[in-house]
Amino acid sequence: MANSEYSPSDVHYRLMAATKQSMAYRGGDVKKWQRKLRRKLRELVGETPKTRTRLNARPLWQHPHDLGTIEKIVFASEPHCDVPAYVCIPKGVEPPYTWLICLQGHSTGMHNSIAVRLEDETKPLDVAGDRDFGIGCMAHGCAALCIEQRSFGERKEKKQKKMAPSGSGCQDAAMHALMLGRTLLGERVYDVDRGIDYLATRDDVDMKRIGVMGNSGGGTISVFSSALLPRISFAMPSCYFCTFRDSIMSIGHCVDNYLPGLLKYAEMPDIMGLFAPKPVVIVAGQHDEIFPIRATRKAFRDLKKIYTAAGARNRCHLVVGNEGHRFYADAAWPVLNRELGRL
Repeated sequence: MANSEYSPSDVHYRLMAATKQSMAYRGGDVKKWQRKLRRKLRELVGETPKTRTRLNARPLWQHPHDLGTIEKIVFASEPHCDVPAYVCIPKGVEPPYTWLICLQGHSTGMHNSIAVRLEDETKPLDVAGDRDFGIGCMAHGCAALCIEQRSFGERKEKKQKKMAPSGSGCQDAAMHALMLGRTLLGERVYDVDRGIDYLATRDDVDMKRIGVMGNSGGGTISVFSSALLPRISFAMPSCYFCTFRDSIMSIGHCVDNYLPGLLKYAEMPDIMGLFAPKPVVIVAGQHDEIFPIRATRKAFRDLKKIYTAAGARNRCHLVVGNEGHRFYADAAWPVLNRELGRL
């Protein structure tokens, strides 16, 4: 008979149950609390480059689209680290534009954002679950910068001689980052920050109207970018916001979700609460087995308390679709558009 006390996870579950987040919001001055937790979070996401390398942004191609124009570019995030991205410009809208940085999750990559094939960007692709974020942005009169996240799509590891025996292409990069005092999550947030640097070089950007959106692993970086990057003005994370206890700590998840020591200090509502009082539209699926809706609703109630204390109770929204782990454009965009009308 197996001894239940042989289980490492059982030890962790017991520790988790006994852990009280020392920097969770429990009332009082929201701004003071945010400054303290944000400093800790910056420490936990690991080191980033001390100096910013030249962007060296250059175009690769440009194609017309029924909803506007799509250009593919590449820019440097740090030395020897290029980021490909699509720039989507809506038709019939006068600049400067409202922009969203769009982030795909664990998928074949950013090509889904403009509904083309990875291996041939001239051929259309049917994208499931409303994940064609760049197309959605143009349809709603917004411009988009759809960046390829590290370890996804075109940035999937190709040089490693022997990859880690897992189904995720993130494991090697995430483990290497830890050994170097970094985290893959922190590196991805840094790429979003450099994407904003790129937008700052353009003359068609309203720098006060830059947002971030993404599903699943893109929702992860949407949440943490919102918490850490002050130039982001609104956010629409999808199928990630929940509690850590009920999501990434309850079943097996990709290693790119984890930050050393984070649960000692804060739960997910606290991380998203660092964005208050800026508008956020949380998108979730009623039948998402990865980020269960019961815990998402509980986390949202906690988030609402932070927004209420920040004087922004009505800038914090939860949109729930009736399916599973996907984006819900028809439900989410009207809520975001109302918030954009108030910026």
